[in-house]
Amino acid sequence: WKQSVAEVGNLKFSFMNITSIFIATGVTTASGLLIIGMFLTFFWFRYYRAKKRSSSTIYTKSTTSSMTSSQFDLDSRSFRQRYGGNVTIFTYKELQEATNDFSSSNELGDGGFGTVYLGKLHDGRKVAVKRLYENNYRRVAQFMNEIAILSNINHPKLVRLYGCTSRHSRELLLVYEYINNGTVSDHIRASHAGKRHLKWKVRLTIAIETAEALAYLHQLDPPIIHRDVKTNNILLDSKFHVKVADFGLSRLFPADVTHVSTAPQGTPGYVDPDYHKCYQLTDKSDVYSFGVVLAELISSLPAVDIRRHRHEINLANLAVNKIHNHELHEFVDSSIGFETDEWVNRTVRAVAELAFRCLAAEKEVRPNMDEVAESLKRIQTGEHCPEKRTSTEIKSDTGALPKPDGPLSPNSVTDKWESHYTTPNNTPNT
Repeated sequence: WKQSVAEVGNLKFSFMNITSIFIATGVTTASGLLIIGMFLTFFWFRYYRAKKRSSSTIYTKSTTSSMTSSQFDLDSRSFRQRYGGNVTIFTYKELQEATNDFSSSNELGDGGFGTVYLGKLHDGRKVAVKRLYENNYRRVAQFMNEIAILSNINHPKLVRLYGCTSRHSRELLLVYEYINNGTVSDHIRASHAGKRHLKWKVRLTIAIETAEALAYLHQLDPPIIHRDVKTNNILLDSKFHVKVADFGLSRLFPADVTHVSTAPQGTPGYVDPDYHKCYQLTDKSDVYSFGVVLAELISSLPAVDIRRHRHEINLANLAVNKIHNHELHEFVDSSIGFETDEWVNRTVRAVAELAFRCLAAEKEVRPNMDEVAESLKRIQTGEHCPEKRTSTEIKSDTGALPKPDGPLSPNSVTDKWESHYTTPNNTPNT
C-alpha cells in the first residue's frame, strides 16, 4: 500500500512537471506569436501607407516634394495614363521653334518661378510658354503641381493649360493659352501713372470675375487654395475679362479638416497674417489676399511701397486705416470719378467695406469667397450700396467700422520673411 502511495505521488509529480512544461511552452509560444503578430502588423501598416502614398495623386505634398529631376519622366506610362487625355506633351523642338529659340524679344515677363515667352505653334495658336528657372530646387514640384491642378479643372476665368514638355527631364516647360492684354497690375499702375485710365466699372467686373474663379476653386472636392492671389496673377483678355493664373504654390485642401499646417508661402504684402503667424493655411488665406486686390483696384497703389510711411508700406495696413477713419476719399484713385459720379461713390464705398472685412486679422471674421462674389454682384446691381455721402459727412460719421487688431501681412522691407518659397512682388516701389 505504501508503495502504491509513493507511485501515486510520483505520478502526481510527473503530471505537474508535464503540466508546467506545457504551460511554459504555451506561454512561450503565445509570446512568440504575439511578437511575430506585432511585427507583421507593423510591416503591413508601413506597406499599406507606402502603397497608399504611391497610389495617391501626383500633386500631393508627399510626392511632389520628394520628386527629383532624375526621377521625373514625361514619357512614363503612369504619367501618360494619368494626364495623357488632358495634357499635350510637346517636343522641346516644337516649343523652341514656337518661341524663336526662347528669344528675349519674345519675353512676356518673369514670374515667381520662371520666364514666360510668347510662342506660336504650328497650328497657328498663340501660346505663353513658361520656362522654369533651373536654379529653383522646387521647380519639379511646382511644375507637377500646375499640371495636376490645371489638367483637372475647367472654368472660363481660369487660365487653360495646353500642355508641357521637358528636355531630358531637366528643362521644364509649361504651355498655356495666351492672354493678350497683360495683367491687372499693369493696368492699374498705368492708371496711377496717368498713362491710361481703367474705369471703375471695369475694375468692379474684374473683382467679380476673380472672386467667382476663387470661389470655384474653394468649392471643388477637394478644394484648391491658390495661395498666391495678387494683381500680377490676374490676366486680362482683349475685352478685359479675367483669367486667374499661376498655380505653382496652390494646395489641395483635404476633406473634413479645418486647416493645413504648412510653411507660409506667397508674395509679401498679400500673405494672410494669421497664416504667416500660425502656419495654418485655410481658404480664408485667399480671402485676405483678395482683400488686398480689392484695395489695389480702389486705390491703384501697389501692395508694398517703401516710399510710403513705414506703417503704411503695406497697402493692407493703409487701406484698413483709411476705411476705419472714414478717410476713403484720400485713398481712392482720383481718376475713377469717386467725387463726381454718384454710382461710383456708392459702389466704391461698398467695395471698400467688403475689402475691410476680407482684411480682418482673424480669419474667422472674414467672409468666404462665395459670399464675397455674391456681395460684389449685389453691389454691381445696386442691391447693396450705401447712400452717397460728402467727405464732411464721412469724416463726422460716428458709426466707425471696428478696427481689426493683430498683425498684418508681412512685407519684405519691415518684417523678417521666414519662408523660402515666396514669389517676388514685381510692382514698382521706387
